[in-house]
Amino acid sequence: MARVRSTSYETTIRVRDSCLCLYVQRAARILARHFDNVLRPLGLTNGQFSLMMSLNRPDAPTIGAVASLLAMDRTTLTAALKPLKRRRLINITMENRDHGARVLELTPEGRSLLTRAARVWMNAHAAIEARFDTSDADRLRKNLRTLS
Repeated sequence: MARVRSTSYETTIRVRDSCLCLYVQRAARILARHFDNVLRPLGLTNGQFSLMMSLNRPDAPTIGAVASLLAMDRTTLTAALKPLKRRRLINITMENRDHGARVLELTPEGRSLLTRAARVWMNAHAAIEARFDTSDADRLRKNLRTLS
């Protein structure tokens, strides 16, 4: 039986110090926790806030359009919609324009909650962005768009 060579500790250190995926995941977790904490008094998670914000448009989007915007698969999106639907913050209806595609829209209660949540988000986001030079925050956004 051949002996399997293990990955060197030096490789572990190189990955720790240079892996873009690791750094983006760490930053995403920290940001997610921060926004979960500030949105908790409204009964929302950061993911629910982003999802509700993605529905805030003149024409009700399809599930496919929202999944694409949020880079989620439809199954994950459908599961994420359930608590919002139970709370009567969104409606899911069938529309004939795309052969019976399901469309999503905020209810009046959902719009009201989103208005309050957006104010909370704006304050929390401004506090985080204040930690950067303006050009650094813009560069970070540009680089993250490049990745996505």
